Parts: sequence; C-alpha cells; structure tokens
Amino acid sequence: MAYRTNSYDTTLESPFVKARPLALLQGKDVLDCDCSPPPVGRSRLPIRIAGLYGHDPKQNHLLGALPEADYERLLPHLELVSMRLGSVVCESGSQMSHVYFPTSSIVSLLHHTKNGASAEIAVIGNEGMIGVTLFMGGGSTLTRVVVNSAGYGFRMRKNMLTEEFARGGALQQLLLRYTQALIAQMSQTAVCNRHHSVLQQLCRWLLLSLDRQLSTELSITQETIASMLGVRRESVAAAAGKLQDDGLIQYSRGHITVMNRAGLEERVCECYAGLREEYDRLAPNHLEYKVARE
Repeated sequence: MAYRTNSYDTTLESPFVKARPLALLQGKDVLDCDCSPPPVGRSRLPIRIAGLYGHDPKQNHLLGALPEADYERLLPHLELVSMRLGSVVCESGSQMSHVYFPTSSIVSLLHHTKNGASAEIAVIGNEGMIGVTLFMGGGSTLTRVVVNSAGYGFRMRKNMLTEEFARGGALQQLLLRYTQALIAQMSQTAVCNRHHSVLQQLCRWLLLSLDRQLSTELSITQETIASMLGVRRESVAAAAGKLQDDGLIQYSRGHITVMNRAGLEERVCECYAGLREEYDRLAPNHLEYKVARE
C-alpha cells in the first residue's frame, strides 16, 4: 500500500530516502506552507509504508478508525512530515494550506496577548488533527500551533480534506466528534488555569502529554511549560521540585521523566479525569460504524 510522498520536501528516517525538513526548505521554522515544486528530473514516487520503518498513517487514531474504503481514498493524498521541537505549524491569524494528523509528535495550541504573554489552550497528539477551522468554516485560526514534542505526522492539502468532509459519512462524523472533544479540552483548560494550583496544572499537562506518546520521557524546559501554563517559571520550578522530591518525576536539563504515573493521577485536579472521560466517550472506537465492521 502506498501514499503520496515527495522526496524534496519530506524528511524520512530511511536509508532509501534522504531529504531536508520542510522548515529548512522554507528558510523559516513554519511548517504549514506550500513548498516549491521539486527540481526538474526529481519525481514524486510512491513509497510503500512497510519500508518507512514504522511511519504509518494509522498510528493517528482518526485515520486508523476510518473504514477501509475511506482510508484507501485518502491514502494517496497523505504526506509524511517531520515535526521538529519548537517548529511553528501555523501562526495566529493565518489560513492553513494543509491539515495535519500527528502520529508521534505533540503540538500545543497557544493564545498570545498583545503584550507578549501566552497560554496553552489545548494539546494535540495522535488522538486528533490540526486544522479544524478548515472544515468548520472559520477560515483563519486565532491560535499559534507549536510542536512541543518532536516526531512525525501526516498532512493533507485543505481542499482534499474539505472535499472529503463534504461527502458526509465516516470522516465527517469522526472530525465533528473530535472537534467536540477539543472544545471540551479548551473549556476545561480555561477553568483549570483559573482555579487550580500550578502543581495541579503541571500534573494535568504531564498526564495529557503522556497520553499522546509511548515514552515516559518529555524533552521540554521549565520556561516552556511556564509559557504554556501562563505562569511564572519560578512557580513551575517549585512545582516540579516538589514532584521530584516525592519521587514522581525526574527533571534534568530540559528532560522530564515520569517515574510514578499513579502518583501524578493522585495529585492532579478533577480536570484531567473529566477530559479523559469525554475523549473516551467520543473516541473513534466508540463509533457505530467502527463497531459494526469489526
């Protein structure tokens, strides 16, 4: 089985395909842009997923939940992209040219104020997609989307997504349910940031990140976490120090390793459990067509 790939604008960890990251080709650290066409003589060749060392679109839960016929129809339009730590997927106020389905990467949706302050309003990983405004009719987005955990994902041009969405059926149902879950996360995050302690917020952020990756290690600085939570770095340092003293995490030079997840779940506020319940209720494997075809 093959999907569309472009050896000119895609970075693959494979001895058979060697190329530069999208952001480097553009001369800036922004992923969502229309790349220049490949040089003359450089063809777009399909590459079998089995030869990509584990890079499979179905690692994204939305794509993986699609009925086979729908998935096969989308597959030729998916492109593997490298999502580097700190890369900006899209800027606030911009109109995205692609939608993104993370597989091993995690991104943050950040809202910035005029004075430069920022706060994270949602986190997206392999459970979802980036670009809901494209099929909701809103056009541009108010948030800045930044990669906070490096990895890979698949992207698709917006016109392909909107055409498929207009068909109705499985993909439309999946995306609408996912959007409902995303709105719930934004609402719960707003409440959490207003009413709960920095320690509880940090536990929530760590658990949400762990839910979206296989590893228990996170590469992120206290300063970045503070920016996402909208609090002072000293407050994050104090909270992280408390968790480390209690043996729940280990923190060193921008790396956090979770040692005791159960301990974090005991310290976190009710916001995390509420979000898990809502995502479980709306998860792809709960959809009727998914159950029917199994």
